[in-house]
Amino acid sequence: MSVYDKAYELAKALANSPEYLQYLASREKLEQDETNYIMLQHYRRQQWEVQMVQLLGQEVAEEVAEELEQLYAFLSANPIVNEFLTAEYRFSRMMTDIQKIVGEAIGGWLIEENTNKMYN
Repeated sequence: MSVYDKAYELAKALANSPEYLQYLASREKLEQDETNYIMLQHYRRQQWEVQMVQLLGQEVAEEVAEELEQLYAFLSANPIVNEFLTAEYRFSRMMTDIQKIVGEAIGGWLIEENTNKMYN
């Protein structure tokens, strides 16, 4: 069996996994509720802006951080949004774990890793 066949097998397993199916179902439920969907988009936009400020080495204004925190608390108290965020986290975690497994199995292929070994 070729590597590509195994990749297609993995893709099929992921598409049929409980984590992915729950993610799809909760996303569909969220998208049907326009108010919750828009609020989550607003939260994510604000979250992204805060991360950009932090990446630039700037300090996030206290009122902006508080507003983001309050919005998250409000959203996570909503069962539809909370179900989506939980499902999204579980699926994302599974994908991260799989990437880690693959990465560890073929370690040393990144130029950065090889460069670090040469100079250490």
